[in-house]
Amino acid sequence: MSQNEKSIYTLQFILLCLSSLLFSSSFNMMIPELPNYLSSLGGAEYKGLIISLFTLTAAISRPFSGKLTDKWGRVPVMAIGSSVCVVCGFLYPILSSVSGFLLLRLVHGFSTGFKPTSTSAYVADIIPQHRWGEALGMHGLCFSIGGALGPALGSMIVNNYGINVMFYTSSFLAFFSIIIVMNMKETLKSKEKLNRSMFIIGRNDIVDKNVFPAGIITFLSYTAFGLILTLIPDWSEHLGATNKGIFFTAFTVASVMVRFGAGKVSDRHGRPKVIMAGLIITSIALFIISSGRDIEMLLIGAGIYGVGTGILSPAISAWTIDMSNPEHRGKAVATMYISMELGIGLGALLGGTYYNDQINRIPQIIRFDILVLILGIVYLTYWAKNRKRIKV
Repeated sequence: MSQNEKSIYTLQFILLCLSSLLFSSSFNMMIPELPNYLSSLGGAEYKGLIISLFTLTAAISRPFSGKLTDKWGRVPVMAIGSSVCVVCGFLYPILSSVSGFLLLRLVHGFSTGFKPTSTSAYVADIIPQHRWGEALGMHGLCFSIGGALGPALGSMIVNNYGINVMFYTSSFLAFFSIIIVMNMKETLKSKEKLNRSMFIIGRNDIVDKNVFPAGIITFLSYTAFGLILTLIPDWSEHLGATNKGIFFTAFTVASVMVRFGAGKVSDRHGRPKVIMAGLIITSIALFIISSGRDIEMLLIGAGIYGVGTGILSPAISAWTIDMSNPEHRGKAVATMYISMELGIGLGALLGGTYYNDQINRIPQIIRFDILVLILGIVYLTYWAKNRKRIKV
């Protein structure tokens, strides 16, 4: 078998995907239930902070996780990310005030600030460059399966056993993710011992300027996801859904179905063309979601939104790595995720603030974000026309 035909699905890659599936299930299972939980604590007006606080900390921690990933190693940084989920899951039932809850959301964000950064770098280490799109698509598929199973499982547990059991289950899933990670081989060749200098972030450690085009598209496209995470649980309940995780299940199933193929297409035909298609499909999905007046229409919109994000995610990730320097791969991936968290956080904060528990405002908010996606389409068109002047 030639190098080009050699399977990428090694035990190492499979274990990485399984760890990410468990990690994704751990923190995603909470999302549909947190708005009502916060209301029960007396903090309904702070719903916009549920996601934005989480993503704020994730974004702030990215430069640190990127530097640690490039110097200390991929495996320990992945383990730190999952460990945060373990601790937070056990603390939610204890810190049961509004301020305690919001503090935990802030701390919980460290989990996604660390694990996905090092995981993406790990994938790039063990997979040949000409198959990065395929590999990141498959890894994203597993992450998305966790994103589908988590919300559905979380809502089922809350309905039958109460929300505290859901929090504890989240911790156990993250714990199993750590066990898998700690038994994986480190791939960083020039690994350094942990030292104080790794926690000192200079101006050049924050972002990788080489990957700015991918960062801009990531930021613009993920504002929609911030809105979805914040508004859809209430919108689903308003339309008659008994399980608030049903939207996320439909969205993720659709995303899973296209991720693998989309990654391969971006390997063969280029990232920008695939990203453009993803932006257009996502815009159509938002229009359908905002126009629907029943569960059936909502789920159709969820499916199309899943197709759009399933196309976008692996293509943007591979595009980021394409433009990065191998020695600064962690920083490049961190830059992409900072952009993602800023997009999610801003979408959640502004959308949640304007929403203010007035259900009739949700369609307006979602339609406004279509304009943000159109801005992304315009930028990508401009970049493609001028790409000869940009070093990729």
